[in-house]
Amino acid sequence: MALIERIVKFNSAHRVLSHLLFWTAATIIFLNRYDLVEYKEPEHIFYRHVYYMSFMILSSYFVAYLIIPAFIAGRSYLSILIFFLAGSYIICVASRATVVYLLEPLIRVPPFGQESLWDIMTDFPKLFVHYFAQTFSAAWVFALMKLIKDQYIVQQRSLVLEKEKVQSELNVLKAQLNPHFLFNTLNNIYSLSLINSPVTSKSIAGLSEILDHVLYKCNKKYVPISEEIRLINNYIDLEKLRYNDRLQVNFKYSIDEDAMVVPLVLLSLVENSFKHGAGENIGHPVIDIDLSLQGGNFYFRVSNGFLPEPGENKTDRIGLINIRKQLDLLYGDRYQLQVNTDDNIYVVLLGIHLNGNEVQ
Repeated sequence: MALIERIVKFNSAHRVLSHLLFWTAATIIFLNRYDLVEYKEPEHIFYRHVYYMSFMILSSYFVAYLIIPAFIAGRSYLSILIFFLAGSYIICVASRATVVYLLEPLIRVPPFGQESLWDIMTDFPKLFVHYFAQTFSAAWVFALMKLIKDQYIVQQRSLVLEKEKVQSELNVLKAQLNPHFLFNTLNNIYSLSLINSPVTSKSIAGLSEILDHVLYKCNKKYVPISEEIRLINNYIDLEKLRYNDRLQVNFKYSIDEDAMVVPLVLLSLVENSFKHGAGENIGHPVIDIDLSLQGGNFYFRVSNGFLPEPGENKTDRIGLINIRKQLDLLYGDRYQLQVNTDDNIYVVLLGIHLNGNEVQ
């Protein structure tokens, strides 16, 4: 865990204690600036130190909790400047008045002269050169530390919100994708039931196994490729029950090691090829599926003998639209998805460069 993260977490959990620790450290540091030879009496040193630290703390919280938040909020810069100058002036006047009317009577031997309040308020050079520089010396450090902490918290919250947004979008995409798949599969079983096919029961059993995977094993962001391969095989067996010998499916796969991929995307591409290939081909459709994983480079190719009608953009179908969105959210620029038609062959190509976290 990074140091700044540790500090922020400690500050969030122990706000009062963290402020006490900061000002205790500041007290020790600023104590060295006093002339211990001039003020030999411990009580004199104590009085001066309490005075200095009191106004340093006041100016620090003034800058950190009033000026900087107003500046970040984008309020009128002129009004912020006026407010800062007025507040700084009041603090400096109060600091000088405290010295004249409280501190000096405690540490100086009378008789000695005292400035009037008007003289204090109108002695701008002394207020700025001495008291402003002295009183606000710690304010900038304190304000900078608070600003860094606040920006870190905002950044972490943004990351959490972005992660939640991505997860929410993925859940929406899956909610759209699963009914799309189920609708077509149930239509297949419905077609079998109309003709009282003896394989209807086997089809239902196959669908039950697929549903078990979809409903209970795909709740995570990633699933093993081996499980997706098993899911595709089950789906192919289910479709073969419908088409019998009329359908030829060639599924080849080779992986050098198991890895994690986004669930249901591969099945959706396969399901899409059946719907727009075998489902619209009255002859003997052939579907070729190739899957490989070598050195973290994942490759998936689905092709069939169906050519889209002129003017019909098959890439705009809901399945491919959702697939692209899901891949964008999880892989960014680490994937390529292409849909091509060549020599009356409809081909979908998916390539993903998996990182170390996704390769087991």
